[in-house]
Amino acid sequence: MEFDAILVLSFGGPEGPEQVRPFLENVTRGRGVPPERLEAVAEHYLHFGGISPINAINRALIAELQAVQDLPVYFGNRNWEPYVEDAVIAMRDDGIGSAAVFTTSAWSGYSSCAQYVEDIARARRAAGPGAPKLVKLRPYFDHPLFVEMFVDAIAAAAETLPADLRADARLVCTAHSIPVAADRGCGPNLYSRQVAYAARLVAAAAGYPDHDLAWQSRSGPPQVAWLEPDVADRLRALAEAGVRAVIVCPIGFVADHIEVVWDLDHELRAQAEVAGMAFARAGTPNADRRFARLAVGLVNELRCGREPERVGGPDPVPGCLASINGEPCRPPHCVAAQATVNPTKPSAGSR
Repeated sequence: MEFDAILVLSFGGPEGPEQVRPFLENVTRGRGVPPERLEAVAEHYLHFGGISPINAINRALIAELQAVQDLPVYFGNRNWEPYVEDAVIAMRDDGIGSAAVFTTSAWSGYSSCAQYVEDIARARRAAGPGAPKLVKLRPYFDHPLFVEMFVDAIAAAAETLPADLRADARLVCTAHSIPVAADRGCGPNLYSRQVAYAARLVAAAAGYPDHDLAWQSRSGPPQVAWLEPDVADRLRALAEAGVRAVIVCPIGFVADHIEVVWDLDHELRAQAEVAGMAFARAGTPNADRRFARLAVGLVNELRCGREPERVGGPDPVPGCLASINGEPCRPPHCVAAQATVNPTKPSAGSR
C-alpha cells in the first residue's frame, strides 16, 4: 500500500482565552451540557492562560515526523483549528492521492478510535470529488516504542522523589474514564482491557512487580456508572494504607494536555501534598522522536506488508485493523457506544 502523505489527526484545543468557550461548545454540541458546567471546565483552561498544550505538542511532533521520513505531513483536528476538513481539502488541492492517518490515541473505543474514523469520513465528504484515500493506522497501545517511552518516563519521575522514598514508591497508572456502558459496547470492554494490558506491560518493563490502575477525569451525572476506581479515591486509599510516595503514569494519554496538567499536576498533586505523600508524575510521549518513529513504523507496516510490532505478553488483547476512507474497522466495534457517551467536558481517551 503506497501513500503520498501522512495526516496527523487529533482532538484540538484552544490557543487563547477567547477560544475556550467556542471550543468547549464544539466538543459538547448536541449533548445537552448545561452552561454552568462549561464555565467550570473553562476555568481549567483559563488557569493556563486559555491555551491547551495539545496543538503546540502536535506541531512539534509533526516537525519530528518530517525529520525522520520523506512524506509531507498534514495536521487536522476534530474540534478546533486546524480542522480536519480543511486539512483534507488542502491535501486534495495539493494533489495527494492517498494518505496514512496517525491519530493521537493509542486505543480502541468510540471516542479514541471509531470517532476518528467518522472524522475521516466527514472530512472526505467535505473535500468532495478528488478527496484523497485515507487509511487510519491501527491502535498502538502495545507497540515496543510506546512501552519504552513510558518506562523511561517512569524512571525519570522516580528520580524526582526523595531518595529514601524511591524504592517503596507505588506506581499508579491512569487513563481517561468512560461510561461502563460505552466500554461494554466496544469489543466488549476492549478499551479497558487494552489499557490494563498496556499498564501491565509498562509496569513489568519498568521493574514494578505490582501496580495500580485507576481512572481519571470522569464527568457526567452521578447515576451513570463510569470505569472505576477513580484515581483520587485510589490515592486516598493508598495514603490510608501508609504509602508515602506515588509515581502516577498517565498511560492513557500520549500528550500533556489539560486533563493531564490540570487533573494530575494540579488537583491530584495537591491531594497528595495534603495527605503527606511524595508525588511524581511520569511524562507522556508528547513530541519524543521515538513517537515519530512509532508513527512511521505503523505506516511502514502497511507500505511494506510487515507484521505489526507488538510487545508480547501472557494475555494479549486485540486491537482494531486499519480503517480505509472512514469505513468501520473490522471487526465492527463501538457502534453501540456512540449513544451512551455523553461527557460534560472534553473526555474519553487520550488526546
